[in-house]
Parts: sequence; structure tokens; C-alpha cells
Amino acid sequence: MALMTFAERPEPAIDAAERPMLEGWLEYHRETLVAKCAGLNDAQLREASVPPSALTLLGLVQHLAEVERFWFRKILAGEELPDLYSTEEDPDADFKVSETTTWAETEAVWRAETAAARESAAAFGLDDFSKGLGSSGKPFNLRWIYTHMIEEYARHNGHADLVRERVDGATGV
Repeated sequence: MALMTFAERPEPAIDAAERPMLEGWLEYHRETLVAKCAGLNDAQLREASVPPSALTLLGLVQHLAEVERFWFRKILAGEELPDLYSTEEDPDADFKVSETTTWAETEAVWRAETAAARESAAAFGLDDFSKGLGSSGKPFNLRWIYTHMIEEYARHNGHADLVRERVDGATGV
């Protein structure tokens, strides 16, 4: 896995309409997460490098796969799906990795969920409300979901910056 540079990551258009702008920023942040993982082996990706936190790069990718599934498939599209990693007993299991967790399988799940998210979103306009309801009992429009997902990735990409720097010293991706 080669380290992606800023030049290779797709920049959102500066003159796009609202929907392409939101989609562009979400894609940018999705690929930023992948860039933070590039060039590391499975052991490095499983390394919790900012004690006392157990946060790892693979855990972040698992978490964001779960978040993609939740917002775009369960909430937006109203699909009844099980969680990927979390359980009632361990709602934070999406962040946890084992010695057998690999980049290949984690990335494949994440890529499948992002593809499914794009497919779900394509069926809705920005002002359309979700088929599923949030914990408040109310639906969300697609605009809100896109904005939230951009925020979610941006926050976790900041975490990934710190973890990656501690793993091998790489910065700037």
C-alpha cells in the first residue's frame, strides 16, 4: 500500500453546486482516512500508539464503516441491518481490533459500506427525509447526513493524524 499524497487525493471543486460540494468533501475525507493508513503493515495499523487510548488506525476504519452503514443504510434508506462490529454488550466494539484483524478485510468492508452509502444517497434529494428515524424519533434530511458525515470523518482524521505520526513519524497526509 503506497502512501498517498495530497496531490493524489481528489480535491473538492471550489465552484460546485451544493450537492456535488457536499459529496466532494465527503469523498475527500474518506480518501484522507485511507491515505493515513497507506504504507503501513497490519501490525502497525493495529498499534494503539497514543497511550492510554486504545485507538488504532484499523479501529478508526472499522468505526467509520459502521457509521457509513448506520447513517446511509439504516437511517437514510431505512434498511434493517445488524451492526458490523458493535453489540448491545459492547457498543464500542467497532473501535476494537484483534491480532487477526487485517487491512485487506477491514478496507474491503469499509469500501463496500461506502459504495452502499453512495447508492443509498443517490435515491434521495438533499431536502428528502430519511426513511429511518434517529433516537429522537425524527427523520433527517440528506443534507444533514452529509454534513454530519463530513464532520465525523474530519474529527476522526484528526485522530488518525496523531496515531499515524506516533506509529512511524509520517505527517502531512
